[in-house]
Amino acid sequence: MKPWDVCQWKFPHGDHPAVIVSPAARCDNQDIDTVNVAGCSSKAARRSAEAHELILDLEDGMDWPTLCRCDVLYLARKDELKQKRGSVTPERQRVIGQKIIRLFGLYQP
Repeated sequence: MKPWDVCQWKFPHGDHPAVIVSPAARCDNQDIDTVNVAGCSSKAARRSAEAHELILDLEDGMDWPTLCRCDVLYLARKDELKQKRGSVTPERQRVIGQKIIRLFGLYQP
């Protein structure tokens, strides 16, 4: 398990793809049993992404163009993350990171 892997996880609202957004040190640490994840839809995107979303696709391990939300992060148990689907491309990793920083107000110029 490493940052940017896409796995299946049972969110409070159902089973969906999840993007791991925790740093490698947390993913690798066997004494820590949770990682932060961003949630994705299970259905094909039928609209453009809004400001708090982006679209992931086959290159990222999805079955079709899929909306990924960056405005809510969940704490998932590592042992509950199943079926690695792939990894987010470096270009989209940057976009997710930028959106999280902007949406959470972590950078104030």
